[in-house]
Amino acid sequence: MTLEKYRQKRDFTRTSEPAGSDDEISGKHIFVVQKHAARHLHYDFRIEMDGVLKSWAVPKGPSLDPAAKRLAVHVEDHPLEYAEFEGTVPEGEYGGGTVMVWDRGFWEPLGDERAGYAQGALKFSLHGEKLRGSWALVRMKNRPGSREGRENWLLIKERDGEAKTGDDAEITVQMPDSALTGKTMEEIAAGGN
Repeated sequence: MTLEKYRQKRDFTRTSEPAGSDDEISGKHIFVVQKHAARHLHYDFRIEMDGVLKSWAVPKGPSLDPAAKRLAVHVEDHPLEYAEFEGTVPEGEYGGGTVMVWDRGFWEPLGDERAGYAQGALKFSLHGEKLRGSWALVRMKNRPGSREGRENWLLIKERDGEAKTGDDAEITVQMPDSALTGKTMEEIAAGGN
């Protein structure tokens, strides 16, 4: 567990993002999906593992359609406190823009979570306000010419009773507002932080 990379990218005298504690462990298997209007709108999918939030940037956001395999770029670990962060990261700071807690809840590993993560085939169930049922994160093989150090994964909804197709699968469109406050992105941005 390390937050070194996370902390190096941020100036905590300018941003209200949490610096995090190196010895925090909730043991609750929390997850959060944050809608993030930075340079490009994307969704940050985060799961608690080993005292940090393992994190993936999902450009198109999650889909409830098992056929929609969504790119998920593995990014630096975030502190557990980040699961409650909703507000604005100042322009000029890393990730500058508005952050919304779009969904939150608990995740349940299906099998050994550490082995699945290490092998690049992590299967789990989500018990969130918006996302539920079985999911998988699958690491892709690096392609020739791909950016060094960048790990691309796929976020995939498994076929179960929570899966949907068509417009019903586009949960980010169907349910766009905050799971924490009920606010829109515009309301969060106007509120400052």
